[in-house]
Amino acid sequence: MFWQAMWIGLAIAAPVGPIGLLCISRTLRGGPALGLATGLGAASADALFALAGVCGGSLLLAWASALSRPLAWAGCLLLAWLGWSTLRRPPAREGAMDGESQLGRAYLGTLALTLSNPMTIVSFAAVAAGLSGGLPLTAAGQAQVVAGVFSGSALWWLLLAYGGGALLSRLGQQGRRGLDIACGMLLLAMAAALAWKAAGG
Repeated sequence: MFWQAMWIGLAIAAPVGPIGLLCISRTLRGGPALGLATGLGAASADALFALAGVCGGSLLLAWASALSRPLAWAGCLLLAWLGWSTLRRPPAREGAMDGESQLGRAYLGTLALTLSNPMTIVSFAAVAAGLSGGLPLTAAGQAQVVAGVFSGSALWWLLLAYGGGALLSRLGQQGRRGLDIACGMLLLAMAAALAWKAAGG
């Protein structure tokens, strides 16, 4: 069950979205460690969602449904701020590294951004039901699912930050800045799309 959940965590993390863009942008700016810290925030949120899903939290599902719109607006504002911050920052020097406090902020910010989409609990509840064949999971089974989801998600961010970062570092300073600007603009576009959805558009 651990390995099945690991593949699920990898599949959930892999599609390009706001977290992927942040990971790429921060890897370009502060190195692979900053990109990995960004991704691990998302992996931790995925693990929390998986925990809520496998525990069958009907109360959490009701809470998530009630707060879905306020949390969507919070996520929209956070995405817009991240996109604007990415655009207005000066070009990063090659090899520049951020301090430990910056790593902590990157982790916590991404954790908060991912948690602003609590309806993901529904997906993880469906995943848990599929892995267990519809039967209640034991405590050991629940632990395997949560650990597997976190491991798969973290593996993706490790590959993106270190493997992708090594390739992106060859772009040169001008190329890296261009990609950084593109990431910022896409983050703003995603914030606008999320605002439209939250407004019922």
